[in-house]
Amino acid sequence: MKHLLAICLTAAVTSLSAADLPLLVAHRGASHAAPENTIPAFKLAWEEGADAIEGDFHLSSDGKVVCIHDYDTKRVTGEKLVIADTAWERLSKLDVGAWKDARYKGEHMPLLSDVLDVLPPGKKFFLEIKAGVEIVEPIRLILQEKKADPSQVILISFNDDVIKESRAKMPRYQAHWISDLKEVDVDARSAAYRQRLDATGAQGFHFQATSPVTKEWLAPLKEKHLLLTSWTVDDPALARKMIGYGVNHITTNRPGPLREELTKQ
Repeated sequence: MKHLLAICLTAAVTSLSAADLPLLVAHRGASHAAPENTIPAFKLAWEEGADAIEGDFHLSSDGKVVCIHDYDTKRVTGEKLVIADTAWERLSKLDVGAWKDARYKGEHMPLLSDVLDVLPPGKKFFLEIKAGVEIVEPIRLILQEKKADPSQVILISFNDDVIKESRAKMPRYQAHWISDLKEVDVDARSAAYRQRLDATGAQGFHFQATSPVTKEWLAPLKEKHLLLTSWTVDDPALARKMIGYGVNHITTNRPGPLREELTKQ
């Protein structure tokens, strides 16, 4: 029965025009082809026609807002330095491109200000906060200095307190809570997720597409006009399922190829 339902959901959205698609968000940039969280990855996302980018940010030991996913540099540089314990001068010299492809050898991690500089008019930027509340004020100051458009920049985080602090200090910018929704099909966990989301005051919700969430579970959130984003979706069948759920955004590592696969007849 579940298999039949999945087929029906997919069949209902097989023929899509570009206008029918949710906004496609490039996960850490177009990270299928370029090194994640780098300027080349973000620029490639724009070239591939992404509607938005998503990038991850930590705070260096000297207060710089640095674009990198992990808490340390080991995976993307081969050298382990904890971001929060390392000054920007040291971090800025690391090669974060060669691990992906020799073409990107010598690529360096950007600062938040660098990413804002390549944000085209009319496009969106999901700014994922990986640190704690201590990073919120530095981000606010950078957004203020850069005159970042609140209609373009959305703050997102797994951290409940970060969302609350962002809402308090940057009320002009939307803040969305993120959850993997693990065991959301268990009654007690389901209720806890709803309570946490409500308590953050978030205006949107990002959830793991492969979680056991259902369209029915998401329906009350849509009724409250919360913006829904599913992550990370590279498979067209999973993307069609999420479209059937009525999401506003789909986060993907491969925005260009996925759009082509979803819209081809």
